[in-house]
Amino acid sequence: MTGTPTAPHPPATAQEPGPAPAPRHDPSRRGFASDNAAGMHPEVLAAVVAANGGHVGSYGADPYTAALDEVLRGHFGPGTASAVVLTGTGANVVALQALTHRWESVLCSADAHVLHDEGGALEHVGGTKLILLPTSDGLVDPADLERAVRRAQGPMSAPVGALTLTQSTELGTVYSAQHLRELVGVAHDLGVRVHVDGARLANAAVAQGAGLGELTTRLGVDAVSLGGTKNGGGLAEVVVVRSGEAAPGLARLRKQSLQLASKARFASAQLLALLEGDLWLRNAAAANAAAALLARGVEDLGSRVRLTRPVRANAVFAVLPAAVAERAAARVPFFVWDPHHGPDRVEARFVASFDTTGADVAGLLTVLREELAR
Repeated sequence: MTGTPTAPHPPATAQEPGPAPAPRHDPSRRGFASDNAAGMHPEVLAAVVAANGGHVGSYGADPYTAALDEVLRGHFGPGTASAVVLTGTGANVVALQALTHRWESVLCSADAHVLHDEGGALEHVGGTKLILLPTSDGLVDPADLERAVRRAQGPMSAPVGALTLTQSTELGTVYSAQHLRELVGVAHDLGVRVHVDGARLANAAVAQGAGLGELTTRLGVDAVSLGGTKNGGGLAEVVVVRSGEAAPGLARLRKQSLQLASKARFASAQLLALLEGDLWLRNAAAANAAAALLARGVEDLGSRVRLTRPVRANAVFAVLPAAVAERAAARVPFFVWDPHHGPDRVEARFVASFDTTGADVAGLLTVLREELAR
């Protein structure tokens, strides 16, 4: 006996959203440990929500990524190509792989982020050797660059394929346009390509009153890891290359390096919110201004606390008694950069974020004063 055919089930429909979940952290807690600790700028978060409806192409075949490509060409030049990625480390690994051959090495400052804070990702994923250049301020000297390239030209060495520069540096210093122009000139004369790790490129650009491209591709820089996460984004990073010929295989390397997001529209929407207008500039300017305000306050704390480095972007470095730092950091988070700066002294790093307020700065200074007085 033949049964009666069963009618297909209707497609499931989306349920009405329920009440917003309670946060699992204290939204009132503020700190200076890192600009990664800040949330997303409201305009960036709104852009993600606006990108959420309906179905669009995946893996970058969406209108948000297409629009971002055009916006990036406006910043970096009409011939540039781009690849949205998931993390800053991923951006550096993809960019430097694209700039180098397998047998080549990469030069970096002895304080570079790619060296100290990426878990050996370039060596592990890309198989590329890093060669350190000496520095006291985070900045690479053109003469040291030339010496290192020539030293590595022998048959027993890994020849240099690329130079990577952190901008702004891990020590809060900033490469000027002239300094970059000299480095790019020396590098290109020696057949070496140049990459900028621009996790805080926006802060460096604001510090010099320059555009993003004016400090990179328009000076001849071959590839940029442009960060949005530290400047009001959530997961917002992109590799920009001066031309497709400068970094062949970029798209393939992104996939092989686990950096191609299926729902790329959400990362692209964040970057569009930052870069299509002036939000990137406003956010970086606010962070830099908060750092400058903090630096002035630190200078007024007395002889037991002193600034150790010039404040050019959104980071402030200062030496203070170790016990004071420990107690103060428990109340307002910040990072101990050098735990052995001197007898019972540490060097602390305070990083301002796009949403750091004058009240945040005043609160930290009050905590430092109270702990100094104990």
